[in-house]
Amino acid sequence: MGKKSKDKENLMLEEEVKNITLEEQEMTYEEKVKYVSVIAKPMATKSQAKKIYKLIKKASKEKGYLRSGLKDVQRRIRYGETGLCIFAGNVSPVDIMVHMPAVCEEKKIPYCYTPSRQDIGAAMGVKRGSVMVLIRPHESYKELFNEMYQELQAMPIPIDVNYDVPQGNI
Repeated sequence: MGKKSKDKENLMLEEEVKNITLEEQEMTYEEKVKYVSVIAKPMATKSQAKKIYKLIKKASKEKGYLRSGLKDVQRRIRYGETGLCIFAGNVSPVDIMVHMPAVCEEKKIPYCYTPSRQDIGAAMGVKRGSVMVLIRPHESYKELFNEMYQELQAMPIPIDVNYDVPQGNI
């Protein structure tokens, strides 16, 4: 008798957890953009973000063509791997990855930001979010990769010209 009531309690608890996670995932693109950091430029548009998540999903099925996480992506770029670099815009503290856009520009790797690290993780098929991913080209998703490569290369590099130049003697 006690076991049946525990099973019912577990089922009710699981349903509550599902409802909570569904409510959390229902944030729109515009709401997610509100929570991104100041340095998250260039930001992917809603349609570009959708294509990026689709590309991440396809790349995650191929072994060795998707590098995820700060440490792995950093190491692979240093060793000369190329592709598309996708950063999460809602990383806190931002200091852990603020240097990566400059590294990508130096290595001529196109990059952009998406609003949510949880969405990047979900696209990879894991529950945990990811700060950044490096997507390498593969034959199975070549068309989508080339399309996104062209779009990201066309994005303007953010340059902040609002800095103070010292006046007078230095």
